[in-house]
Amino acid sequence: MIWKRSAVLRFYSVCGLLLQGSQGQFPLTQNVTVVEGGTANLTCRVDQNDNTSLQWSNPAQQTLYFDDKKALRDNRIELVRATWHELSISVSDVSLSDEGQYTCSLFTMPVKTSKAFLTVLGVPEKPQISGFSSPVMEGDLMQLTCKTSGSKPAADIRWFKNDKEIKDVKYLKEEDANRKTFTVSSTLDFRVDRNDDGVKVICRVDHESLNSTPQVAMQVLEIHYTPSVKIIPSTPFPQEGQPLVLTCESKGKPLPEPVLWTKDGGELPDPDRMVVSGRELNIIFLNKTDNGTYRCEATNTIGQSSAEYVLIVHDPNALSGPTGPDHALIGGIVAVVVFVTLCSIFLLGRYLARHKGTYLTNEAKGAEDAPDADTAIINAEGSQVNAEEKKEYFI
Repeated sequence: MIWKRSAVLRFYSVCGLLLQGSQGQFPLTQNVTVVEGGTANLTCRVDQNDNTSLQWSNPAQQTLYFDDKKALRDNRIELVRATWHELSISVSDVSLSDEGQYTCSLFTMPVKTSKAFLTVLGVPEKPQISGFSSPVMEGDLMQLTCKTSGSKPAADIRWFKNDKEIKDVKYLKEEDANRKTFTVSSTLDFRVDRNDDGVKVICRVDHESLNSTPQVAMQVLEIHYTPSVKIIPSTPFPQEGQPLVLTCESKGKPLPEPVLWTKDGGELPDPDRMVVSGRELNIIFLNKTDNGTYRCEATNTIGQSSAEYVLIVHDPNALSGPTGPDHALIGGIVAVVVFVTLCSIFLLGRYLARHKGTYLTNEAKGAEDAPDADTAIINAEGSQVNAEEKKEYFI
């Protein structure tokens, strides 16, 4: 009786230990994100396990693997690792339908589970640009639309014009028929001018499934516009007897060819000396009769434009011969001489006015008491030494 009681106690003790150990066990999983068409790795770990089985099941609660035994016939699902502490499987060529909540079960009493959510990213299709019809006339309003489908979550679309981003655009997001992915479109509106000819307009699709390598679509613009015309002379100072080349520089699309040269509103007067070659007017030998207004006219299918050049033929002898007297220079010299002379006279007068002169008069010679003039003169000759001096000033 005592032995039976002891055996029962041991049994309950072992069951208690097992129950206590099983309560400490718990499976650990992590959520997984994978790009559509890629491979998802699902891992379930148990830190403490007393040889209890692990199982992976899909969102439909179908068993995929029970320990190392495959339960679902799907060639895309493979066993990666199976131990008492870990059960790892892989799902290749993942599709959007594989997305959902997967369950790892640890068959204790009671069964313990852990959830792992598999997120599948839908890769956006290569974008397409529509709305461009070549060519476009200068001044027209252009509307370009860029569209991409199949993104999950919805992709982002950005526009660039010659590598400069354009912010003012319209954006539209629509859910696809599968109710999982999105079709995204963006519209760019702008009025074109001749500077837009040859410009690259780029639509760029950014999405987390693209691994920092965006998808792009490019449209090169072709703009037609009226010609712009400019006349360039071969020399800035044409002289009689020398040649002259006038170049009609015209830009337009389509390119204007040929150009039309006229003089004073009419035809060129001397075809033998005035030869048109492409866009150039060659005047072989200049003379005075060539003076006038030359006009270059360029025309394409869009419109017409022109430029004018006024030709003045200079006499080389008049330019290089001796020059006459410079009257302005002579007048300036004369003015300086007159000014110097007047200044000299003025300074001399001031000098003489400041320096006194001293001399003896008859009154200063002591002749005041003489009875007559003769006596005064005689007395004066003998008394010059003691005579009183009188002062006068030179004016």
